Parts: sequence; structure tokens; C-alpha cells
Amino acid sequence: MATKPAKCILILGDGMADEPIPALGGKTPLEYAKTPNMDRMAREGACGLLHTVPDRFEPGSDIANMSILGYAPEKYYTGRGPLEAMSMGVDLAPSDVAYRCNLVTVKDGVMADFSAGHITSAEGAALLSSLAPHVPKVAVKAGVSYRNLLVVPHGSAADSTAPHDIVGQKIADHLPRNGDADLLLACIEKSREIFRDHPVNAARRKAGKPEVTQIWPWSGGRRPAFPLFADKYHKKGGMISAVDLLNGIARCAGMEVITVPGATGYFDTDYMAKARYALDAIRHLDFVYIHIEAPDEAGHLGSIEEKVRAIENVDRVVGKVREEFDGIVAVLPDHPTPIRIKTHARDPVPFVVTGKETDGCMHYSEKEARSGMFGTKEATDFLSFLFS
Repeated sequence: MATKPAKCILILGDGMADEPIPALGGKTPLEYAKTPNMDRMAREGACGLLHTVPDRFEPGSDIANMSILGYAPEKYYTGRGPLEAMSMGVDLAPSDVAYRCNLVTVKDGVMADFSAGHITSAEGAALLSSLAPHVPKVAVKAGVSYRNLLVVPHGSAADSTAPHDIVGQKIADHLPRNGDADLLLACIEKSREIFRDHPVNAARRKAGKPEVTQIWPWSGGRRPAFPLFADKYHKKGGMISAVDLLNGIARCAGMEVITVPGATGYFDTDYMAKARYALDAIRHLDFVYIHIEAPDEAGHLGSIEEKVRAIENVDRVVGKVREEFDGIVAVLPDHPTPIRIKTHARDPVPFVVTGKETDGCMHYSEKEARSGMFGTKEATDFLSFLFS
């Protein structure tokens, strides 16, 4: 009698990998954190490294997660903006160029905070609502917290820089260039004017919170065309994430986007709710991708304490999933976000898989994975490997 294909849950701790840190006794946060469930996976399963960022691409979450899902960026990537537009329900015309639009804090010409102190969604919506009438050549749409959208009709993608890559640096050398640059620079200048005395900023100043000094449009592109996940793998897949980028990738791939109450994309996210919803979804799906943003946010902040805590919370999700699910489980980051540099790195990431083979690793870590039996794999082949 034919056996039923195994189902799979993938748990991704965004930016979870790191470098040895002197303050942690030369251990990485992944080695230092208490992760009994991931370590048990290493003992009962097998480890390896995954190359998630093709050489000619910057190590962004968009590139890495597309690769892990099997969509080669060389073929399908057009920019981060259009992926987030898909998640937000923005129907892009063929000539539209969509940009991710951060609300940021710039002080004395320096990028001080790429998230404006993780501004609330309501505050962000109020600021963008005030800006919209003054930038009639573009459309701005509020998203979650600092993550918003700017669309240029009949646009031509400008060269741009991710704001989280230039924290502590002068912005003058990183402003938009070419393509839509003149229009984007005009919108940036207008946002500085509108935001300066806005009631939202007045309230934030009074509360001692970072002000939102301007918008920062980046990673613009046109709507991509992906093969459907079901056609590619002959499986039904679902995505759990509080981040528009991941949900946008999922929508492009025709995956089910599973909304989890209490999922915030930050340290206060409801970790266990993500696990519960995944366990419920896997009853009718073949594959569920649980994306957890918190380790990446900690890396960008340069907070060792928050990163260790976030990794330990990811481990709790792993424990809950493995307690109630007997199919294939995979755990990995999409890219490292080292505390030292506060941004993404392109090094291969450690992965661990149970439900396939065993290689006897004692712990799940960057170091142990380097000697794992699976060696180094290309991310675009990863799901085919899991499903084989």
C-alpha cells in the first residue's frame, strides 16, 4: 500500500544566526540561548548549512525567503515594494513601481532609527494621511508600524538603499538615484515639512519617543509573476507571518496567508499563537511556513539580550509544534543579522531537520551545522529536499 506523503512545518527565526560575541563568552546568541527543543531536534535529526543569498544580491529577507521557498531571485525578483503591495491588497498596474516606504528618524543628517522607535500603525497612518494630499504624483498607503508603501504610476525604479543598512551613517550618500529619484526626493522633502510639526510628533516628543522626521522609499519594482506553489510542488502551502513582505511572497505564490491575532512582527508577538495556528492549518495543508521576525529586530538594534530572548521564544514554538506534530520539521534563519554590524550578512545559515535522517549533532548552532551530514545546500533546492 502506498504511503501518504509526509507533511512539513518550517519554522524560520528571521536573522537568528550570528557571530561569536565576547560578552557571551565567545558564543553566538544561538549557542548561548537555552534551546532544549532545537537541540533535541539536532540529536534526533540532522543538520547542515543553507546558502540563501545568490552572489549578486544584497542579503535581504526578500531575497533569502524567496530562495528558501524555491523561487530563484535571478528569475522572479523585481523588488521588495511590489511584494509588500501584494500583501496589502494593492492592485498594481503593469507600469506601476511600488516602493517599501519606511517612516524613519534622521538626526543631523544621520539615519538614527530605521523604524522611528517602532512607531504604532495608527501613528503611521495619521502621518501618511497628512502627507498624501501634498504628494499627488504618488500614492502612499499605510501598513504595519514603520512598514508602509509608496507607488509611482508609470514609474522607473530608482537605485535605493535599505534604511536598516545605514543606521549611524550620513544619509546624503544613500539617497535615491536614477529612475524615479527626483520624484522620490521631492516626496522626502515634503514629508520633512509635513511631519515636523505634526500632532503625532508633538505627542511623541512629549512622551520622550523618537520623532518621525521623514519617509524613506526603497526597493522599488513592478509586480512579479511567480509559478504557483501548488503547481511547483504539488502541495498546498500556507504562510504565518506578521510581516507584509512574507505575506506578499506567499500571495504571489498562491499560498494560503494565515492571519494570527496577536502576531506583531516584534518582540511582543504572540509566539505560541503562531504555533497553535500552524498546528491547526497543517490539518488541511501539506506545508506551513512559520516566520518569526523578532531575532532580526534584535540584531538590528544591536541588543544581545533581546536576541537571546527572541531565540528562546522561537525554541518555545519549536517545542509546541513537535509536541503535537509528527511530520517533518525544519528550523533555520533566512540570513544572519549579527549584533556587531546591526544588519544582514550573507553567510550560509544553519538548518536542522527531523523526520528524515539522523547525524548525531548534539546542539543546533552555526558551528555544529558546519559538520552536519547534509553539508551546504542551495536554498532554492531546500523545499524539494524536504518534500523528497
